[in-house]
Amino acid sequence: MGLKDSQLSDGEEIRLEMHTHWKALVQPLLVLVVLVAIVVAAAMLTRDSDQAGWITLVVGVVALLLAVVGVLLPLWRWRSTHYVFTNRRVSHRYGLLTKHGRDIPIYRINDVAVEKGLLDRMLGCGSLIISDATDKAGMELHDVPHVEQVQVELQNLLFAAADDGSDDGEWPPTEPRRRR
Repeated sequence: MGLKDSQLSDGEEIRLEMHTHWKALVQPLLVLVVLVAIVVAAAMLTRDSDQAGWITLVVGVVALLLAVVGVLLPLWRWRSTHYVFTNRRVSHRYGLLTKHGRDIPIYRINDVAVEKGLLDRMLGCGSLIISDATDKAGMELHDVPHVEQVQVELQNLLFAAADDGSDDGEWPPTEPRRRR
């Protein structure tokens, strides 16, 4: 889970929560298929050899190490990456051993863009680029599933959080007006 209930402020509710698109799992799946094929081929080719057991064992151990790096780590990385949209913020959480995260309050967002390559268009995903009203670079969420629907939901959240109909970003919705 990207955000726990204890990490939500009063009145904050999760509207969308997701992992990156399943296309991130295609390469690890192909690596697994190739490794299994290599182990089976090694076992078949050396079955009549005197050293068959040792060769198969060595190939199996090497394949297991490669599976950890090429299959388990990408799967773990995919499972640990979360995009969470609440009625007050956009949150990106990721990391295997060291957890990282960034939140952008909804009222700070001043631009939302979508990028979709050819493969992304075929698979129904894309990148969501969120720019905020700070000096820090915006947030890029890669491989967002159903990116256009997510963009629409984010726009709905932005308009719902508008400060008295003004979208100029002068003040947060709950902060009193500033004197000029």
